[in-house]
Amino acid sequence: MNAQQLFDEIKAKRSFLCVGLDSDIAKIPEHLLTHDDPVYEFNKSIVDATAPYTVCYKPNLAFYEAAGAKGWYSLTKIVEYIKTKYPKILIIADAKRGDIGNTSQMYARAFFSDMKVDAVTLSPYMGEDTVKPFLTFADKWAVLLALTSNPSASDFEMQQLVDGDKLYEKVIKTSMSWGTPDNTMYVVGATRPEMLAGIRQIVPDHFLLVPGVGAQGGSLSEVAKYGLNSRCGLLVNSSRAIIYADSSVHFAQVAGAKAKELRDEMEGLLMEIL
Repeated sequence: MNAQQLFDEIKAKRSFLCVGLDSDIAKIPEHLLTHDDPVYEFNKSIVDATAPYTVCYKPNLAFYEAAGAKGWYSLTKIVEYIKTKYPKILIIADAKRGDIGNTSQMYARAFFSDMKVDAVTLSPYMGEDTVKPFLTFADKWAVLLALTSNPSASDFEMQQLVDGDKLYEKVIKTSMSWGTPDNTMYVVGATRPEMLAGIRQIVPDHFLLVPGVGAQGGSLSEVAKYGLNSRCGLLVNSSRAIIYADSSVHFAQVAGAKAKELRDEMEGLLMEIL
């Protein structure tokens, strides 16, 4: 999926919502535990309920890898289900990989050739050769960590360099030449929305993946104010506030309603550019 195809889906749904599938078996509704694969059943119900309102799903791999081979199987099944039933919805594997040489090539092959997701989150700390293997796949995306929303992000990301740039700014400026707006996105936390304006000046045309709206307290309107461009350019993620909004047998309907609430707000924010 390239940037135009993603933008077409945003226009069709009037939404730039990304639903995070951070599915923890300890938190899913109890009635699902009788299934052979409770996590898959949970995800499938969430996906079916939220698909009309979202343009992207982002499974966080930690929640699947923690369960070993069974968790990985649950992940591959839900990816295949989304690809089959909702082929126009982008899938981001939130893996935060970042290694060099043939190791990076193997990671890229695992996610793009085997699992067939559309995008992978990456740590660019080790430089260009950690990212390049992911950029050799047509219509796939490298999503680079830039300015994250965790409290200790300032330990490194906000450090000022001798040339005056903050470290996160140097990461963005340097990595811009590695790819294009059709295959490279950046992660920018919603809890730092005022910094989006400066980031937009550096990368006016790239998509930004913005986590932190919902349970982490990020403001959707503030993110849109500073981050929207003429082709939207945003994917705003909400995980816990949607998928864990209810734990009863009605959990999927409630998740769908929460996703619709965000979509409706996004529709209003998009009116000036669509």
